[in-house]
Amino acid sequence: MKTTSLVVLSLFLAVMCMAPLTSEAAGQQNRMAACNKEANDKGLGEGKGEERKAFMKECLSAKPAKSGKSTQQEKMKACNKEAGEKKLAGDERKKFMSSCLSA
Repeated sequence: MKTTSLVVLSLFLAVMCMAPLTSEAAGQQNRMAACNKEANDKGLGEGKGEERKAFMKECLSAKPAKSGKSTQQEKMKACNKEAGEKKLAGDERKKFMSSCLSA
């Protein structure tokens, strides 16, 4: 019984340790697919050699580009800061935050 419990516990811990690695791998695969598509769209097909290689290296090492819209967390920070500067409180603050976050 102890042996079975130990085996089950070991397998559980192994799976838990591998979980973060699989999400990183999926992210890298998504980035690779996006860079491949972008390279093909730019006419840097498989036969382009060094040119494609340089593009792929730059694309894969680049940080993800932020879209024109800021993330919800960034919006929240900016709106909170603005509300604080305006010294808003209570219902006025709630109304301001609602309109600021939806903008």
